[in-house]
Amino acid sequence: MPENPIVFSIFLIFTGAAVLSTLVLYTRQSLLVAYIFLGMLLGPWGLKWVSDMRMIDHVGEVGITFLLFLIGLHLDPRDLIHVLRKVMPVACLSSLIFAGIGFSVGQLFNYTVPESLIIGAAMMFSSTIIGLKLLPATVLHEGHTGEVMIGVLLLQDILAILVLLFLHVYSDSAGVAWMHIARVTLSLPLLIILAFVCERYILSKLLERFESVQEYVFLLAIGWCLGIAQLALFIGLPGEIGAFIAGVSIATGPIAFFIAESLKPVRDFFLVLFFFSIGANFNMSYLPIVMVPALLLGALTLLMKPWLFRILLRRVGESAAVSKEVGIRLGQSSEFSLLVAYWAVTSTPAVIGYTTNYLIQAMTILTFVVSCYWVVWQYPTPLGLSARLKRD
Repeated sequence: MPENPIVFSIFLIFTGAAVLSTLVLYTRQSLLVAYIFLGMLLGPWGLKWVSDMRMIDHVGEVGITFLLFLIGLHLDPRDLIHVLRKVMPVACLSSLIFAGIGFSVGQLFNYTVPESLIIGAAMMFSSTIIGLKLLPATVLHEGHTGEVMIGVLLLQDILAILVLLFLHVYSDSAGVAWMHIARVTLSLPLLIILAFVCERYILSKLLERFESVQEYVFLLAIGWCLGIAQLALFIGLPGEIGAFIAGVSIATGPIAFFIAESLKPVRDFFLVLFFFSIGANFNMSYLPIVMVPALLLGALTLLMKPWLFRILLRRVGESAAVSKEVGIRLGQSSEFSLLVAYWAVTSTPAVIGYTTNYLIQAMTILTFVVSCYWVVWQYPTPLGLSARLKRD
């Protein structure tokens, strides 16, 4: 037994990631896929070399927080509001269509009505992490594609929050749950106002006075990101939403680019742990049971999402090139799919059984892997496999 199991687990994960990533790069594949398969290999359902998954899960979630913060840093609030209005019909209609597809497949394979509803809910969303991790910063600064993607993903995240709140209604007493929903509805605009007021009258003045001390700017940015994220958690919102608001609030400041560049290595460190945890939490013994419906759901997601997003975005006036690229970049399931399934199987009473939970996990991992390949081979990404496609 190692003297410090946390340090030993980190050593195994990052050493294993370095070795597996080398093999993956030689075969011209995506690094994100390497992290997922490493989790399957070393996790509790594989070799069991990394068994404390609760710690890995919690640390990995920090990567999502920093990712959303950095994305917010690249967005002017005025442009964001305009894009959200434009893509709202796209996000809402596509989510409803895929919820219906997921429900139909669940019924086809004789899952219960509640389980079919959860399968449908899991198909509604695209991955914020995959989409934005594979999106070059230059696309955010120089192009319209990034703004459209982020608008769709943000609206999907809001829908995901509503689904999670509905599960609260199902599992808790109705009065307590509806009070929670009302509190969130009222608190979100207050959080936005508070973030922008604090940025204008406190944070911006501190950054202006001490901007030459880079270490201080780095620490202040991390404190700001995690502070607003914790405040969001306190009022019942996902911490990632708070981190995004924190980023947008300082996006127009002169120091935003320096902060974004400084935090990229921190983000990448935690995201390795996040993708490792996705693979490690999948119980391989359920694979024969869920393989056929997972393959069908995965195929429908990978084939129909790009096609549907392309059509809907063209209808709201986007160009053919932007519509096609956004559709392909959003052609997967979401980390919110995993979260919805987890809450549904652990609620009291449980909404779904463990078989349904692992079906959603298998479908999500499958779409993550194939979608990463598709995007990395066709479009510029930070993980580009050639000089033409390599862009950070």
